[in-house]
Amino acid sequence: MDAAVDNKARKKHPPGLYLLFLTEMWERFSYYGMRAILVLYLTTSFVSGGLGFSDSYAMMLYGFFTGAVYLTPMVGGYLSDRFLGQRLAITIGGITMVVGNLVLFAHQSAGALYLGLILLIVGNGFFKPNISTIVGELYEANDPRRDAAFTIFYMGINIGGFLSPLVIGFLYNDLFKTTTMDGIIQYGFKYGFLAAAIGMIIGQVIFNVFGNRYLGDIGKKPTGAPDRTVDAQAKNKPLTKKEKQRTTVIIILTCFVIFFWAGFEQAGSSLTLYTERFVDRQIFGWEVPTAWFQSVNPVFIVILAPLFSILWVKLASSKRGDIKVPSKMGIGMVLLGLGYMILLIAVMKTGSDEANIQVKANIMFIVLTYLMHTMGELMLSPVGLSLVSRIAPVKLASLLMGVWLAASGIANILAGQLAAFTQTLGYFEIFGLIGLMAIVLGLILLSVSKKLVQMMD
Repeated sequence: MDAAVDNKARKKHPPGLYLLFLTEMWERFSYYGMRAILVLYLTTSFVSGGLGFSDSYAMMLYGFFTGAVYLTPMVGGYLSDRFLGQRLAITIGGITMVVGNLVLFAHQSAGALYLGLILLIVGNGFFKPNISTIVGELYEANDPRRDAAFTIFYMGINIGGFLSPLVIGFLYNDLFKTTTMDGIIQYGFKYGFLAAAIGMIIGQVIFNVFGNRYLGDIGKKPTGAPDRTVDAQAKNKPLTKKEKQRTTVIIILTCFVIFFWAGFEQAGSSLTLYTERFVDRQIFGWEVPTAWFQSVNPVFIVILAPLFSILWVKLASSKRGDIKVPSKMGIGMVLLGLGYMILLIAVMKTGSDEANIQVKANIMFIVLTYLMHTMGELMLSPVGLSLVSRIAPVKLASLLMGVWLAASGIANILAGQLAAFTQTLGYFEIFGLIGLMAIVLGLILLSVSKKLVQMMD
């Protein structure tokens, strides 16, 4: 009887997962909300509430910002491993991001922009690697619930990502949009940044009020800090041959996913401007705000993530077993490429010249593109987080999580450069290049999957 009760309890996820779910949801509300309007804020004229930057500079700046957001977790991961502990690092990061958004809200200027973005970058560096690592620490290394847990955690990310563009899009484009006596439209971008700050505050309150109750001592002590206890001495021993192989696998997969994120992260730059200018956004006479399209991917995640979670659990319990993580990731890259193939059909009709648009693309082209990208993301990102937390050596857990997230940093910088080229080379050429390369690299990853599995198992 006790064994049956214990087995039933093990099928449920620990309550700490849902605390981390809510914390990450509000942090992503903050991040995706400001990201949804950042390029629009940069390219809108100063008199209309923006900064009046050129399209190419705005997309490069966007790329460097989102890239740095994912590169700094290597530093944040190291500091939390050695000195701070994951819980304290998350709090430091959250407070720093609140201040960053408040700076963007307080003043409409290039100086405030750069200061606000720097604070957001630093805050993300402390926050991002550590919350994902704590999710992994809720489960034993071989617990079959791990992939499902990270998929549930990923839903928290995307619920926040779904709600924030809707809320912030309404604030800047409707509630706080005004028209001057001269007929100039002024957008309320700064109120979008204020809403992002409030979302981050809510997440931090939830995390710090309920952390001790639902997480216990997990994440309080730095796992890589020198210690004289026997367990700590074991953690500080040199890496074994198998640990080195597993670390190598993480680095190899990190290199592959750089290009996935370079294509995926066009969503906030070139895909945003393409949607703004070349997509027919009219539905029954009402024009959908461009920022709302940033909610398409998250809503697909919320719909599809439970289905993928169920699929992974069922496959894990089947005779044949689950699809190996490198294979899942290879399929994800192919799906990303197919999404761009769909979008090329639209670009063939609209062209890339905003001044000579003969016909605008049907809204379903951009929706279907985001659908394919979402399925690719679910095949790659949550299972990748789960893999890193499972096979990374304990003493390097947060650092390697930071390395994994750094792939997105390099990818976002590359994405910004590619997006800028759409203004000179054209959308068809850039979207076609991204789609083709994603498919080719996905097929290569599928071909080497078996060898990578041997190295990490």
